[in-house]
Amino acid sequence: MPGLRVPSATYRLQFNHRVRFQDASALVPYLERLGVSDLYASPVSQARRGSLHGYDVVDPAALNPELGAAADFEVLTKELGQHGMGLLLDIVPNHMAAGAENRWWLDFLANGQCSRYAALFDVGFPAPDQANERVNIPVLSEPLKEALGSMRLAFCQDDGLFFDYKGQRLPLDISSYGLVLEQVESRLSGDAGARYAGVVKKLQGLPPANSEGAIACPEREEARADFLGMVRTPEGRAVVEAGIAGINGSRDKIALLLEQQAYRPVYWKEEQAGYRRFFNINDLVGVRVEDEEVFEATHTLILRLVHGGQVTGLRVDHVDGLFAPARYLRRLQERASGAGRVYLVVEKILAGSESLPADWPVSGTTGYDFLNVLNRLFVDDGGVRALEDICNRAGAPLPSFEDVVYQKKKQVMADLFHAEIDGLGRLLARLCGEVSPGALKAALVEVTACLPVYRTYTCDFETSSADRACLEHAFEEAGRRNPALDKTALSFVKSVLLLDFPPGLAGDGKRLWLLLVMRWQQITGGIMAKGFEDTALYNYSRLVSLNEVSGDPGAGGLSVEEFHQFNLERLRAWPHTMNATSTHDTKRSEDVRARINVLSELPGEWGQHLARWRECNQPKKRMVRGKPVPSADGEIFIYQNMLGAWPFGVEKIEQFKERFKAYLVKAAREAKSYTDWLSPDEEYEAALAGFAEAVMSDARFLAGFCPFQERIAWYGALNSLAQVLLKAASPGVPDFYQGTELWDLSLVDPDNRRPVDFASRVSILEGLIRQDVERGRAVLAAELIKVWRDGRIKLYITYKALSWRRSHPELFRDGDYLPLRIEGKNGGHVCAFARQQGEQWGLVAASRLVAGLVPGASLPVGGQVWGADRLLLPEGAPGDWLEIFTGERLRASGGSLQMSQVFRLLPVSLLAPWSER
Repeated sequence: MPGLRVPSATYRLQFNHRVRFQDASALVPYLERLGVSDLYASPVSQARRGSLHGYDVVDPAALNPELGAAADFEVLTKELGQHGMGLLLDIVPNHMAAGAENRWWLDFLANGQCSRYAALFDVGFPAPDQANERVNIPVLSEPLKEALGSMRLAFCQDDGLFFDYKGQRLPLDISSYGLVLEQVESRLSGDAGARYAGVVKKLQGLPPANSEGAIACPEREEARADFLGMVRTPEGRAVVEAGIAGINGSRDKIALLLEQQAYRPVYWKEEQAGYRRFFNINDLVGVRVEDEEVFEATHTLILRLVHGGQVTGLRVDHVDGLFAPARYLRRLQERASGAGRVYLVVEKILAGSESLPADWPVSGTTGYDFLNVLNRLFVDDGGVRALEDICNRAGAPLPSFEDVVYQKKKQVMADLFHAEIDGLGRLLARLCGEVSPGALKAALVEVTACLPVYRTYTCDFETSSADRACLEHAFEEAGRRNPALDKTALSFVKSVLLLDFPPGLAGDGKRLWLLLVMRWQQITGGIMAKGFEDTALYNYSRLVSLNEVSGDPGAGGLSVEEFHQFNLERLRAWPHTMNATSTHDTKRSEDVRARINVLSELPGEWGQHLARWRECNQPKKRMVRGKPVPSADGEIFIYQNMLGAWPFGVEKIEQFKERFKAYLVKAAREAKSYTDWLSPDEEYEAALAGFAEAVMSDARFLAGFCPFQERIAWYGALNSLAQVLLKAASPGVPDFYQGTELWDLSLVDPDNRRPVDFASRVSILEGLIRQDVERGRAVLAAELIKVWRDGRIKLYITYKALSWRRSHPELFRDGDYLPLRIEGKNGGHVCAFARQQGEQWGLVAASRLVAGLVPGASLPVGGQVWGADRLLLPEGAPGDWLEIFTGERLRASGGSLQMSQVFRLLPVSLLAPWSER
């Protein structure tokens, strides 16, 4: 990719009203000193007021005023430029927020298909012939008959007439204004009376927005302007207020007026939205970005920032929700950079052995695939298998994780996506008159539940070999799991999804088949996300550090050789993809996972502690509907997460208790086994939180828990340091989530979106840089590992690794990856490789699975641990090396380095040729 600006390292910052453009500007010098090349920003388009994430966009063409003014954004980008840094911007092409703050959405509700924004929103999903019908908007907190009592007609000089339902504003179709004015006889006379009569006549002559005779937007706007002009006079205002009073005095009149709108307010628990949603979130409406005019309207700001050089890269959110992802990405590349290329990555969750489509014009993904491979490198494969026996003995037998995912995907289809599935079922029935709609829908549900990936990518009349293989697997599994399925229905659905057209099918028929496939593809990702990420991952507690986005909780550990193979393939196919370890969407931070992984190394001790804790805490359980809370599986889940997230320092424990109880309630709702978001079981949730409070306040329990937790924390810290180094040096672009340069013991959002103390991080880095010069690296490194709990050692490793990486851009951007072998008895406890580009070299070595090496929780360094083990150097490598973290000189002998020297002070090592000192 000639001319492509590839980041050296990215730092993810979550913008909101607490972290604004000015705050980011002040952080730029710190990030540059840390070794970061690109600020990786959450969306900056105007979002709902108070948004903490920016994904609920209300105006994609404007900067979010809560983050600062345009001048503030310009100051930020200039500050980045002055430090040689870029800006990687997260964008949200798939959806917008549906609500009163979105003027485009309000215009659509008021004008229906006459709105200039009618083509923007993905209404009528999934059937195209539903687009002209009244659109269901699930905004009612009760059935409509009851809601009528809470609905009032109101007026605003700027917005005209609207319904006020418990603070929500719903605009009126201008053609229905006449019904309001009919409620009162005008007493206006003269010119005012004539004007009033003219306005009423014009309004009464307007057909409804979605009717066949509906007129275009300009005429409707003219009628609205006339009405607003009339009510600017006191007399006109009085007439309108009298009309409003006449409507508000009657539920029947409110209902009649509602029937004249282009939308239909419905109870959110009984009916679903008449538009494509982001996952199952009713107030996030899908955008038809596949339409070229919609693309241009929603990308005005983004393209201006890219063309102006203020934004140097883009991250596309939820690419799997788009109608035709490859077409969108090609258009984005073309519009963003013309004949060149912009650094572009996609939030794409790869499942199993799935690969990113090779024809996508992107540099890769946001790095969940790397996250899970790296995480499994620190899981003991034999130990994790032993954890299954521990679950069985604890009364929590494990089903296969594939079975859990299958069941949970079916559950979310029934509970959260039934409208989408019903619509696709009706489309199938239109295509096949020989099979009942119910049988076709049942077949579609089974196949969707068995699909092993988030979605397929068919967008023309050919099905790729990769997609065909996934679909063939899904149909085989569907038939195996549900032999009672109607075979004819299953066969027909298979023909449609594979686009195996029958002889004689005309062009229009083929296009309808293709439309169904592409619509189905848009919802399978949401079903997988809710069924797998937000449900199944909370129902499997063997080793919860494996329960991560794009992960496989049923898998075991990963060997060093497998890790090398992954990196070699990554270098070949996607050398500039992102490498993540924590994100705003991970279920646990990298440091929490690193701790929990240690249980796979100590299964015996874990099993003994678990048995004691279960006995000790049994009396703390409350019975809810005849069952103890938590269940055996839930109790394992609680203890593992406590071990992973338990804070440093007793002064933080009280705060942690509240965070942890809130987390458990969220986790229980996500699991959807005893409570859920749709119908929360408050009694169950109170019992769960009460159990956690009682456990965390029990001195007897803590006397046994804390010493074991401290050991887990020590080994977990070593895992974390190794993760930092391997991420920084592996093929790809290392990404750092805000605040994780120190220990970060966060759980799932909103826990991982708490404010970050950047001032302390700035101060710590300045101190480390100063001490590096004044005291020397060896002394500093030895001290930092002794006081590891304060987190400075993690920041130090991050700083040193990123700074050296940034000073060798070609080596890490284009250099070869050479797996290295350790000769000796402890070879399996080290992951080592070299990066080479011409005469440039770098060596990396990181310890792993060290609990068995140093059972006394001591530091795994020096000759007593590594003995005569040797790191074998590749052919042509230098003989003299500089250890970057300690400043020590290492000399090779016989083509190898002694591991006792490589890991003399620290169990991680980054080596540069001595000539670079």
